[in-house]
Amino acid sequence: MSASAGPRASDAPSLEPDEVLVGLAHAVRAAGVPVTPDRTSAFLQAVAALGCADLEQVRRAGRATLCAGPEDLVRFEQVVAAWFGDGDELPRAAPPEQPSEVLSPLPGDDAPGSLETQEGETVRVAASDREVLRHRDVAALGPRDKALLDRLLAGLRPRLPQRRSSRRTAWRRGEIDVQRTLRRTLRQLGEPGRIAHRRRTSRARRVVLLIDVSGSMRPYAEALLRLAHVIAHAPGARAGVGAVEVFTLGTRLTRITEALRSRDVERALVRAGDEVPDWSGGTRLGEVLGAFVSGARTRHLARGAVVVVVSDGWERGDARELGEQLGRLHRLAHRVVWANPHRGKVGYRPVQAGIVAVLPHVDDFVAGHSVAAFEELLEVIARG
Repeated sequence: MSASAGPRASDAPSLEPDEVLVGLAHAVRAAGVPVTPDRTSAFLQAVAALGCADLEQVRRAGRATLCAGPEDLVRFEQVVAAWFGDGDELPRAAPPEQPSEVLSPLPGDDAPGSLETQEGETVRVAASDREVLRHRDVAALGPRDKALLDRLLAGLRPRLPQRRSSRRTAWRRGEIDVQRTLRRTLRQLGEPGRIAHRRRTSRARRVVLLIDVSGSMRPYAEALLRLAHVIAHAPGARAGVGAVEVFTLGTRLTRITEALRSRDVERALVRAGDEVPDWSGGTRLGEVLGAFVSGARTRHLARGAVVVVVSDGWERGDARELGEQLGRLHRLAHRVVWANPHRGKVGYRPVQAGIVAVLPHVDDFVAGHSVAAFEELLEVIARG
């Protein structure tokens, strides 16, 4: 976007301060930063509290409220420099990648053009594409790669964690089943017979997925919901009552377990989208986690379960409250796993206030930005 996209502060000295600030927020959004209306409102409130006479205070308020993640800070600084007259023009948003035909499908897929190449070469190219895609950030993928990404996610084979059950079944060895042994002896008129044994069975441990769908997590939301759909249909998930529960976190807590019951992933995603009212909005992780831990219909779900929180930890509320609520959750759950999409990026450091507050209460802190990271997350869940 060029400077003609809106009135810049240097070109419109007669504008009211609110108009200049709202225009700045619009310019930041046009430059590719996911600025939502609630972030714009928070920006105006922050500037009102700090004062708009000092440009540095305005910059700090914008960094804290308009930027959805660390990667947005550079573009925000460029927009501020251009908006207040320190730069030549406003930066353009990255042009969307044009969809193109998938020339190297995964093995077993039928696609136009594959018959024109040697079978061995097609398989090698497909395998190479698949291996490269496994380690790429899903937020940076274009339409061409997302078709392959969907196939990779559908091909994941999750295993639910197991726990020992109080029920016992007959087995070749193990502890002596006294009652069955005595009944067998009585049927034989007191003659000693073969000793019966039994063992404790195992059953799937409940897995609870809490997925952040706020504005900063928007690039990962679809891939994460596809991953949740795969986990919800893992072997044994339907056999155990409530073996897998899925919720979204934003400005409120929303249960989408029933929406993901459909075997058709596309239909399941549409149903989930219809049920979640706060897509790409703000986030109050501490408040929402508190609602989950304290809710009469949700508190029991965490007891003895493997709870997986998928979030970047950008908390708009009180970080201390987030730490306290996650501590309560940790005391209820068997294990708490936190997956952060930025965890696997080069140079990442867990310095955000939200992440610092939750780390003491997390058993596993893993990445969540690529298919390879999703596979690692599934292994962590399976270990229970």
